[in-house]
Amino acid sequence: MKIAIGSDHAGYYLKEDIKKYLEEKEIEVIDKGPDSADRVDYPDYGHAVGHEVIDNNLDFGIVICGSGIGISIAANKVKGIRAALVSEPYSAKLARRHNNANVVAMGARLIGLDMAKEIVDAFINEEFEGGRHINRVNKIEEE
Repeated sequence: MKIAIGSDHAGYYLKEDIKKYLEEKEIEVIDKGPDSADRVDYPDYGHAVGHEVIDNNLDFGIVICGSGIGISIAANKVKGIRAALVSEPYSAKLARRHNNANVVAMGARLIGLDMAKEIVDAFINEEFEGGRHINRVNKIEEE
């Protein structure tokens, strides 16, 4: 499994912790930055993760900013990305199961590391259900 990860300055420390958590599970992580907690603009990193997922056919992406809102909007600007902002594991499962989300977004100022780990695990371990959801996902892609 290959996962791209990126954040802004507010999400930097959670990004680093999640990256380490995934690497301990022997998951390959492509870190799209930043390299420090210095102030940066979240759109740059939301776009970078989105393009990495699409251009290199990665399994998933993870984006983190203070609230998760801005970086999820930025990631969703990349054609083919379906980023879901979640704050608990059940929504992460539904994002995969019903929406075939390929990027999960989280707010570092809203959740802690333990919750973030649960969200990531739920997201990467859930399968897209297909069936009645395929037409809906296809309609998202049409726009």
